[in-house]
Amino acid sequence: MTVLFLSIHSIHITTMQMSYFFNHLKDTLCALYVLHKVKAEMVNVYTETRMQSLQPDPKAQYRSVYGALKRIVLTEGLLRPLRGLNITVLGAGPAHALYFACYERIKHRLSDVIQNGGNSHIANGVAGSVATVLHDGVMNPAEVVKQRMQMYNSPYRSVYDCVLMVSRKEGLAAFYRSYSTQLTMNIPFQAVHFITYEFMQEHFNPQRQYRPETHILSGAAAGAVSAAVTTPLDVCKTLLNTQENVALSSAHVSGHLSGMVNALRTVYRLGGVPAFFKGVRARVIYQMPSTAIAWSVYEFFKYFLTQKELHIQELRRDAHRASPT
Repeated sequence: MTVLFLSIHSIHITTMQMSYFFNHLKDTLCALYVLHKVKAEMVNVYTETRMQSLQPDPKAQYRSVYGALKRIVLTEGLLRPLRGLNITVLGAGPAHALYFACYERIKHRLSDVIQNGGNSHIANGVAGSVATVLHDGVMNPAEVVKQRMQMYNSPYRSVYDCVLMVSRKEGLAAFYRSYSTQLTMNIPFQAVHFITYEFMQEHFNPQRQYRPETHILSGAAAGAVSAAVTTPLDVCKTLLNTQENVALSSAHVSGHLSGMVNALRTVYRLGGVPAFFKGVRARVIYQMPSTAIAWSVYEFFKYFLTQKELHIQELRRDAHRASPT
Protein backbone atom coordinates (compact mmCIF):
# COMPACT_ATOMS: atom_id res chain seq x y z
CA MET A 1 0.00 0.00 0.00
CA THR A 2 1.72 2.77 1.56
CA VAL A 3 4.88 3.70 -0.19
CA LEU A 4 3.29 5.70 -2.94
CA PHE A 5 6.49 7.28 -4.23
CA LEU A 6 6.99 6.98 -7.99
CA SER A 7 3.29 6.29 -8.34
CA ILE A 8 2.37 9.72 -9.57
CA HIS A 9 3.33 9.32 -13.24
CA SER A 10 -0.31 9.96 -14.09
CA ILE A 11 0.02 13.59 -12.98
CA HIS A 12 3.33 14.30 -14.74
CA ILE A 13 5.76 14.74 -11.87
CA THR A 14 8.29 17.53 -12.22
CA THR A 15 11.65 17.70 -10.49
CA MET A 16 10.39 20.37 -8.09
CA GLN A 17 7.31 18.32 -7.29
CA MET A 18 9.33 15.18 -6.56
CA SER A 19 11.68 17.17 -4.33
CA TYR A 20 8.76 18.59 -2.38
CA PHE A 21 7.19 15.16 -2.13
CA PHE A 22 10.24 13.41 -0.73
CA ASN A 23 11.41 16.20 1.57
CA HIS A 24 8.11 17.16 3.20
CA LEU A 25 5.92 14.07 3.06
CA LYS A 26 8.40 11.32 3.90
CA ASP A 27 7.61 11.28 7.62
CA THR A 28 3.87 11.22 7.00
CA LEU A 29 4.14 8.33 4.57
CA CYS A 30 6.38 6.35 6.90
CA ALA A 31 3.97 6.84 9.77
CA LEU A 32 1.01 5.77 7.66
CA TYR A 33 2.98 2.78 6.42
CA VAL A 34 3.94 1.56 9.87
CA LEU A 35 0.42 2.03 11.24
CA HIS A 36 -1.14 0.21 8.34
CA LYS A 37 1.29 -2.68 8.30
CA VAL A 38 1.27 -3.24 12.04
CA LYS A 39 -2.48 -2.98 12.50
CA ALA A 40 -3.60 -4.72 9.34
CA GLU A 41 -1.04 -6.90 7.66
CA MET A 42 1.08 -8.15 10.53
CA VAL A 43 -1.98 -9.06 12.63
CA ASN A 44 -4.53 -10.24 10.10
CA VAL A 45 -2.12 -11.90 7.68
CA TYR A 46 -0.42 -13.66 10.59
CA THR A 47 -3.80 -15.07 11.58
CA GLU A 48 -4.56 -15.93 7.96
CA THR A 49 -1.31 -17.90 7.60
CA ARG A 50 -2.08 -19.93 10.72
CA MET A 51 -5.68 -20.60 9.66
CA GLN A 52 -4.59 -21.79 6.21
CA SER A 53 -2.46 -24.53 7.73
CA LEU A 54 -3.75 -27.78 6.21
CA GLN A 55 -2.55 -30.14 8.98
CA PRO A 56 -2.12 -27.86 12.01
CA ASP A 57 -0.66 -28.86 15.35
CA PRO A 58 -3.48 -29.62 17.84
CA LYS A 59 -2.39 -26.53 19.78
CA ALA A 60 -2.74 -24.39 16.67
CA GLN A 61 -6.26 -25.26 15.54
CA TYR A 62 -8.56 -22.25 15.35
CA ARG A 63 -12.28 -21.81 14.69
CA SER A 64 -12.38 -18.09 13.99
CA VAL A 65 -10.17 -15.12 13.26
CA TYR A 66 -10.76 -13.63 16.71
CA GLY A 67 -10.19 -16.98 18.41
CA ALA A 68 -6.96 -17.50 16.50
CA LEU A 69 -5.58 -14.07 17.34
CA LYS A 70 -6.62 -14.36 20.99
CA ARG A 71 -4.98 -17.75 21.45
CA ILE A 72 -1.79 -16.67 19.67
CA VAL A 73 -1.45 -13.63 21.94
CA LEU A 74 -2.28 -15.56 25.14
CA THR A 75 -0.06 -18.58 24.47
CA GLU A 76 2.78 -17.10 22.46
CA GLY A 77 2.98 -13.50 23.62
CA LEU A 78 1.63 -10.08 22.68
CA LEU A 79 4.37 -9.39 20.12
CA ARG A 80 4.08 -12.73 18.34
CA PRO A 81 1.76 -11.40 15.58
CA LEU A 82 4.46 -8.86 14.68
CA ARG A 83 6.97 -11.48 13.57
CA GLY A 84 8.23 -10.69 10.09
CA LEU A 85 7.46 -6.98 10.33
CA ASN A 86 10.99 -5.90 9.41
CA ILE A 87 11.25 -8.01 6.25
CA THR A 88 7.82 -6.78 5.16
CA VAL A 89 8.92 -3.17 5.66
CA LEU A 90 12.07 -3.73 3.58
CA GLY A 91 10.21 -5.33 0.71
CA ALA A 92 7.04 -3.27 0.59
CA GLY A 93 8.70 0.06 -0.19
CA PRO A 94 10.29 -0.69 -3.57
CA ALA A 95 7.59 -3.24 -4.42
CA HIS A 96 4.72 -0.79 -4.10
CA ALA A 97 6.66 2.01 -5.74
CA LEU A 98 7.08 -0.12 -8.86
CA TYR A 99 3.51 -1.32 -8.54
CA PHE A 100 1.70 2.02 -8.60
CA ALA A 101 4.10 3.65 -11.05
CA CYS A 102 3.70 0.83 -13.55
CA TYR A 103 -0.07 0.70 -13.10
CA GLU A 104 -0.64 4.40 -13.72
CA ARG A 105 1.63 4.59 -16.75
CA ILE A 106 0.24 1.51 -18.51
CA LYS A 107 -3.38 2.29 -17.61
CA HIS A 108 -3.27 5.76 -19.17
CA ARG A 109 -1.41 4.65 -22.28
CA LEU A 110 -3.72 1.71 -22.95
CA SER A 111 -6.83 3.78 -22.19
CA ASP A 112 -5.69 6.33 -24.77
CA VAL A 113 -5.48 3.56 -27.36
CA ILE A 114 -8.59 1.56 -26.43
CA GLN A 115 -11.05 4.23 -25.23
CA ASN A 116 -9.48 7.41 -26.56
CA GLY A 117 -8.57 8.54 -23.05
CA GLY A 118 -11.71 7.19 -21.36
CA ASN A 119 -11.86 4.47 -18.71
CA SER A 120 -11.20 0.98 -20.06
CA HIS A 121 -11.67 -2.15 -17.93
CA ILE A 122 -9.30 -4.00 -20.26
CA ALA A 123 -6.62 -1.36 -19.71
CA ASN A 124 -7.18 -1.48 -15.94
CA GLY A 125 -6.88 -5.27 -15.85
CA VAL A 126 -3.79 -5.42 -18.06
CA ALA A 127 -2.06 -2.59 -16.17
CA GLY A 128 -2.75 -4.26 -12.83
CA SER A 129 -1.44 -7.60 -14.13
CA VAL A 130 1.83 -6.15 -15.46
CA ALA A 131 2.36 -4.15 -12.27
CA THR A 132 1.91 -7.36 -10.28
CA VAL A 133 4.81 -9.09 -12.05
CA LEU A 134 7.21 -6.36 -10.88
CA HIS A 135 5.69 -6.13 -7.41
CA ASP A 136 5.85 -9.87 -6.73
CA GLY A 137 9.39 -10.14 -8.01
CA VAL A 138 10.42 -7.97 -5.05
CA MET A 139 7.92 -9.21 -2.46
CA ASN A 140 8.07 -12.98 -3.01
CA PRO A 141 11.28 -13.59 -0.99
CA ALA A 142 9.93 -11.36 1.80
CA GLU A 143 6.66 -13.31 1.78
CA VAL A 144 8.51 -16.62 2.11
CA VAL A 145 10.49 -15.42 5.13
CA LYS A 146 7.44 -13.81 6.73
CA GLN A 147 5.25 -16.89 6.45
CA ARG A 148 7.95 -19.25 7.68
CA MET A 149 8.38 -17.12 10.76
CA GLN A 150 4.62 -17.03 11.32
CA MET A 151 4.06 -20.78 11.39
CA TYR A 152 3.38 -22.46 14.72
CA ASN A 153 6.62 -23.60 16.41
CA SER A 154 8.68 -21.81 13.79
CA PRO A 155 12.35 -22.84 14.24
CA TYR A 156 13.68 -19.43 13.15
CA ARG A 157 14.86 -16.94 15.76
CA SER A 158 15.03 -13.94 13.45
CA VAL A 159 14.71 -12.81 9.85
CA TYR A 160 18.45 -13.22 9.35
CA ASP A 161 18.36 -16.70 10.86
CA CYS A 162 15.47 -17.67 8.58
CA VAL A 163 17.18 -16.37 5.43
CA LEU A 164 20.44 -18.10 6.37
CA MET A 165 18.89 -21.49 7.20
CA VAL A 166 16.59 -21.58 4.18
CA SER A 167 19.35 -20.60 1.75
CA ARG A 168 21.73 -23.19 3.22
CA LYS A 169 19.26 -26.09 3.34
CA GLU A 170 17.12 -25.40 0.28
CA GLY A 171 19.15 -22.97 -1.81
CA LEU A 172 18.27 -19.49 -3.01
CA ALA A 173 15.64 -20.96 -5.33
CA ALA A 174 13.50 -21.60 -2.23
CA PHE A 175 12.71 -17.89 -2.06
CA TYR A 176 11.11 -18.07 -5.50
CA ARG A 177 9.60 -21.55 -5.27
CA SER A 178 6.12 -20.04 -5.04
CA TYR A 179 6.74 -17.18 -7.49
CA SER A 180 4.82 -18.77 -10.36
CA THR A 181 2.03 -19.63 -7.93
CA GLN A 182 2.17 -16.10 -6.53
CA LEU A 183 1.75 -14.69 -10.03
CA THR A 184 -0.96 -17.23 -10.83
CA MET A 185 -2.82 -15.94 -7.78
CA ASN A 186 -1.95 -12.26 -7.84
CA ILE A 187 -2.45 -11.55 -11.53
CA PRO A 188 -6.15 -12.50 -11.38
CA PHE A 189 -6.36 -10.91 -7.91
CA GLN A 190 -5.04 -7.57 -9.14
CA ALA A 191 -6.99 -7.73 -12.40
CA VAL A 192 -10.24 -8.23 -10.43
CA HIS A 193 -9.07 -5.68 -7.85
CA PHE A 194 -8.44 -2.84 -10.30
CA ILE A 195 -11.45 -3.61 -12.49
CA THR A 196 -13.72 -3.64 -9.40
CA TYR A 197 -12.22 -0.41 -8.05
CA GLU A 198 -12.57 1.45 -11.35
CA PHE A 199 -16.08 0.02 -11.84
CA MET A 200 -17.12 1.28 -8.40
CA GLN A 201 -15.59 4.67 -9.15
CA GLU A 202 -17.55 4.89 -12.39
CA HIS A 203 -20.79 4.49 -10.46
CA PHE A 204 -20.08 6.46 -7.26
CA ASN A 205 -17.60 9.04 -8.54
CA PRO A 206 -18.08 9.40 -12.32
CA GLN A 207 -16.40 12.84 -12.38
CA ARG A 208 -13.29 11.28 -10.79
CA GLN A 209 -13.00 14.01 -8.21
CA TYR A 210 -11.23 13.55 -4.89
CA ARG A 211 -13.98 12.14 -2.66
CA PRO A 212 -12.55 10.11 0.24
CA GLU A 213 -15.74 8.21 1.00
CA THR A 214 -15.94 6.81 -2.54
CA HIS A 215 -12.27 5.78 -2.50
CA ILE A 216 -12.73 3.96 0.82
CA LEU A 217 -15.91 2.20 -0.35
CA SER A 218 -14.48 1.27 -3.75
CA GLY A 219 -11.21 0.07 -2.22
CA ALA A 220 -12.95 -2.10 0.37
CA ALA A 221 -15.24 -3.67 -2.25
CA ALA A 222 -12.32 -4.32 -4.58
CA GLY A 223 -10.33 -5.99 -1.80
CA ALA A 224 -13.23 -8.18 -0.64
CA VAL A 225 -14.16 -9.45 -4.11
CA SER A 226 -10.62 -10.15 -5.27
CA ALA A 227 -9.65 -11.79 -1.96
CA ALA A 228 -12.63 -14.17 -1.95
CA VAL A 229 -12.16 -15.17 -5.59
CA THR A 230 -8.46 -16.00 -5.22
CA THR A 231 -8.47 -17.72 -1.81
CA PRO A 232 -7.92 -21.24 -3.30
CA LEU A 233 -4.73 -20.03 -4.96
CA ASP A 234 -3.60 -18.33 -1.76
CA VAL A 235 -3.96 -21.61 0.16
CA CYS A 236 -1.68 -23.27 -2.41
CA LYS A 237 0.82 -20.42 -2.14
CA THR A 238 0.91 -20.73 1.65
CA LEU A 239 1.61 -24.47 1.40
CA LEU A 240 4.44 -23.88 -1.08
CA ASN A 241 5.95 -21.11 1.05
CA THR A 242 5.81 -22.94 4.38
CA GLN A 243 6.47 -26.50 3.13
CA GLU A 244 4.36 -27.64 6.10
CA ASN A 245 5.92 -30.94 7.17
CA VAL A 246 2.83 -32.51 8.76
CA ALA A 247 0.67 -31.74 5.74
CA LEU A 248 3.23 -33.00 3.23
CA SER A 249 3.77 -36.20 5.24
CA SER A 250 0.01 -36.83 5.37
CA ALA A 251 -0.16 -36.43 1.60
CA HIS A 252 2.87 -38.75 1.20
CA VAL A 253 4.95 -36.04 -0.41
CA SER A 254 8.68 -36.57 -0.08
CA GLY A 255 11.19 -33.76 -0.42
CA HIS A 256 10.00 -30.25 -1.25
CA LEU A 257 6.66 -29.52 -2.85
CA SER A 258 6.92 -27.28 -5.91
CA GLY A 259 4.65 -26.15 -8.71
CA MET A 260 1.07 -24.96 -8.81
CA VAL A 261 -0.36 -28.22 -10.15
CA ASN A 262 1.29 -30.27 -7.39
CA ALA A 263 0.05 -27.81 -4.77
CA LEU A 264 -3.51 -28.01 -6.07
CA ARG A 265 -3.41 -31.83 -5.99
CA THR A 266 -1.96 -31.88 -2.48
CA VAL A 267 -4.52 -29.45 -1.07
CA TYR A 268 -7.39 -31.42 -2.62
CA ARG A 269 -5.97 -34.72 -1.33
CA LEU A 270 -5.73 -33.33 2.20
CA GLY A 271 -9.14 -31.71 2.52
CA GLY A 272 -11.15 -31.78 -0.68
CA VAL A 273 -12.85 -28.65 -2.00
CA PRO A 274 -13.37 -27.04 1.48
CA ALA A 275 -9.59 -27.01 2.01
CA PHE A 276 -9.22 -24.48 -0.81
CA PHE A 277 -11.23 -21.96 1.21
CA LYS A 278 -9.45 -22.28 4.53
CA GLY A 279 -8.85 -18.81 5.93
CA VAL A 280 -11.20 -17.09 3.45
CA ARG A 281 -12.83 -15.04 6.19
CA ALA A 282 -9.48 -13.87 7.59
CA ARG A 283 -8.33 -13.06 4.07
CA VAL A 284 -11.39 -10.94 3.27
CA ILE A 285 -11.29 -9.23 6.69
CA TYR A 286 -7.67 -8.30 6.05
CA GLN A 287 -8.06 -7.16 2.46
CA MET A 288 -11.08 -4.90 2.94
CA PRO A 289 -9.49 -2.36 5.32
CA SER A 290 -6.10 -2.84 3.69
CA THR A 291 -7.23 -1.89 0.20
CA ALA A 292 -9.58 0.79 1.54
CA ILE A 293 -6.66 2.46 3.33
CA ALA A 294 -4.35 1.94 0.36
CA TRP A 295 -6.64 3.59 -2.16
CA SER A 296 -7.75 6.44 0.11
CA VAL A 297 -4.14 7.35 0.98
CA TYR A 298 -3.03 6.96 -2.62
CA GLU A 299 -5.84 9.14 -3.96
CA PHE A 300 -5.19 11.75 -1.27
CA PHE A 301 -1.53 12.21 -2.22
CA LYS A 302 -2.38 12.10 -5.89
CA TYR A 303 -4.88 14.91 -5.34
CA PHE A 304 -2.54 16.81 -3.01
CA LEU A 305 0.36 16.79 -5.45
CA THR A 306 -1.87 17.70 -8.37
CA GLN A 307 -3.17 20.74 -6.49
CA LYS A 308 0.35 21.67 -5.43
CA GLU A 309 1.56 21.53 -9.03
CA LEU A 310 -1.38 23.61 -10.23
CA HIS A 311 -0.65 26.18 -7.53
CA ILE A 312 3.02 26.37 -8.54
CA GLN A 313 2.05 26.83 -12.19
CA GLU A 314 -0.39 29.59 -11.25
CA LEU A 315 2.31 31.41 -9.25
CA ARG A 316 4.67 31.16 -12.20
CA ARG A 317 2.05 32.61 -14.54
CA ASP A 318 1.37 35.48 -12.11
CA ALA A 319 5.08 36.17 -11.79
CA HIS A 320 5.47 36.12 -15.55
CA ARG A 321 2.63 38.62 -16.00
CA ALA A 322 4.05 40.92 -13.31
CA SER A 323 7.60 40.87 -14.70
CA PRO A 324 8.59 43.84 -16.88
CA THR A 325 8.66 43.11 -20.60
